[in-house]
Amino acid sequence: MSNMPNTELVNFEALANEPDMARRNELARNVATLFSLTSEKCSDEQIEVYDSVLVRLSDMVEMQARAFIAGRLASLRRAPEGTIRRLAGDEIEVARPVLEQSTVLRDTDLVEIALKRGEDHKVAIAAREILSEMVTDVLVESGSSAVHRTVARNGGASLSARGVLGLIQSSGLDEDLQMALADRQDLDERAVSTLAALASERVRMRLLETGTSEGGEVPRAARVAAQKLSNEFWLGRYDFETAIGRVYALARGPGIDEDTLVRFAEEDRFPEAVATFAMIGDIGIEEAKHWMVRVDTDPFLIVAKASGLALPTVEKLLNMGPWRYRLQAEDRARILDRFQGIKPQSARLLLSQWHGRVA
Repeated sequence: MSNMPNTELVNFEALANEPDMARRNELARNVATLFSLTSEKCSDEQIEVYDSVLVRLSDMVEMQARAFIAGRLASLRRAPEGTIRRLAGDEIEVARPVLEQSTVLRDTDLVEIALKRGEDHKVAIAAREILSEMVTDVLVESGSSAVHRTVARNGGASLSARGVLGLIQSSGLDEDLQMALADRQDLDERAVSTLAALASERVRMRLLETGTSEGGEVPRAARVAAQKLSNEFWLGRYDFETAIGRVYALARGPGIDEDTLVRFAEEDRFPEAVATFAMIGDIGIEEAKHWMVRVDTDPFLIVAKASGLALPTVEKLLNMGPWRYRLQAEDRARILDRFQGIKPQSARLLLSQWHGRVA
């Protein structure tokens, strides 16, 4: 494994001349299995080699083999990005596990696939453990009733006011969708009133029960909401090892600056943004990871102000990664006001104290 970057993993010239498709399929399965067993120990370079090989193999094998690859890679934290995106846009038999499980896919990837592919792909996306408003808005606007029901039943799906209204308006005679909405814990009073006005009697009773029940089994939506409060839940979803390697390579080459941080924020590359923020702020990567996921944003704001980051940069960071899900619009407005009120000199002094440079 240590010599993999200098070793040809697959002889593609010979493989292209291989008339036996079964041998191609077997080779693809073997490569995917090998990677799945070693991904946590692979270097950045080795992951890149696997990515290049698996993308090419995916174009040379049958659907059953691609589905096997997808099943092997879907749940991996350090899955190869190019391969995951290739499989996510494949036939639904291949794409489903990747769309439902892979944390490598970003919101922009999910939106692109939702707009380009059919209802089965949208349903798979709607079943993901965590969905942002950006994605659910697209699913609500472009999806079928099956997509709407899947979104509504998903306690980990964040819904914008527009998304909630769209689902309610779509519920019409669909009592299953109405019931799924009634079971959610995140509808405001206005949405509940709108739903109640057009819902069946059974759904109205459920709304009443949801609003007044005490004790008993915790609803799934509430369990997911509680899980979303855990910092460790979020940090476990990202491949920081590969991201740190990328950022260090940039630092050794063209260098990193605030523009680099902005680019990573705009691309929703949270691990890369964390590593860049740590280098710019001269703090440890572990500190940066935890300070950029927690709801208490003061440590992050202190470092950002001490580092001279601009307000638009801070705003972009507050709208990416876990904060996209954990912060509401009013939270971000309050945090930005707080950032503007921090004096740079005070922030630098406090950061120096944290570093132990001042007694």
